[in-house]
Amino acid sequence: MKKFFNLKNLYIKVLVIIFAIYVISVLISQQTKLNSYKESQAYYQQKTEESKQYQESLKALKDNINSPEYIEELAREKLDMYLPNERVYIDVGTK
Repeated sequence: MKKFFNLKNLYIKVLVIIFAIYVISVLISQQTKLNSYKESQAYYQQKTEESKQYQESLKALKDNINSPEYIEELAREKLDMYLPNERVYIDVGTK
């Protein structure tokens, strides 16, 4: 009878140890998932901030698009147009 109780205690101890190992492994795997989720969250927050800044620049461009200064700037840069009586010098330097 004494041997039975020792064997029963041994089984209980082994089961407790196995359960403890299982719980620890689950906690470790969950912690690694949480860390990766935090990294993803930081990445997407950064992307959101960049998108907001880009949106603000587009709003500023939209507000500025019909101004004479912007139209003149586009004409000079994109279309190579200049005002009348304005002299244009072309640098024909060495390469």
